[in-house]
Amino acid sequence: MAQHLSGPPSLAGQVALITGGSGGMGRAIASAFMTAGARVVATDLGEHEDLGPGIEYRRYDVTSHAQTDQLIDGLVAAYGKVDILVLCASIIARTPLAQSTDEEWNSMLSVNVLGVVNPARKLFPIMCERGFGKILACGSIAAKNGGVASGPAYVASKAAVHGMMRWIAKAGAPHGVYANTLAPGPVETAMWAGVTSNQAPAASATVPLGRYGNAEDIAQAALFLCSPASNWITGTSLDISGGMWMD
Repeated sequence: MAQHLSGPPSLAGQVALITGGSGGMGRAIASAFMTAGARVVATDLGEHEDLGPGIEYRRYDVTSHAQTDQLIDGLVAAYGKVDILVLCASIIARTPLAQSTDEEWNSMLSVNVLGVVNPARKLFPIMCERGFGKILACGSIAAKNGGVASGPAYVASKAAVHGMMRWIAKAGAPHGVYANTLAPGPVETAMWAGVTSNQAPAASATVPLGRYGNAEDIAQAALFLCSPASNWITGTSLDISGGMWMD
């Protein structure tokens, strides 16, 4: 059984792949990982994105099997490994159940669920063979409380992510592969602004800590769960919600 002791939160010498890297949370995570010493490859759907000095960008559609194989095979060939996989690619909708369409459900499940399955399915056996890897998915408080400003398709997709990551954690633990999930509450990004039409209720009335989250809150939690500082943590769902959800 591969065993790794906890240590300082350095990512020196590690290769990190981040999906959804041009979004608010993805950008912040990429920057935090690079500062911690990792070689960072961030991906998204745009042809070209400038994510800051030292961060590599690759165009990648997480719903594509062919692009998944091409991307990960290329990274392993170039760098010999991928130590960390962070799954941030996501879309959101707030359509009520009765008005939701098959197209919306298919799109939500394709990006939010298969967009996690595809890269994880490709990298998981590679990490197991190496005896180390950290996989982190961006879930949501919606998977626990039924949603803050989102519809049922989004809630269901994020609940599926939380469940799948627990499976990966159990299967990967004997091989030194970790799997955890972030469960953010509302975070002030373009996605949150879009779903609330820039008319979110005052945080002081809904969040015990008195503010909505920002991308850096998520990035620092991601750094903790992907660094040696969390080497005795797997299969967890870390609530980052200012106290909106308390276990």
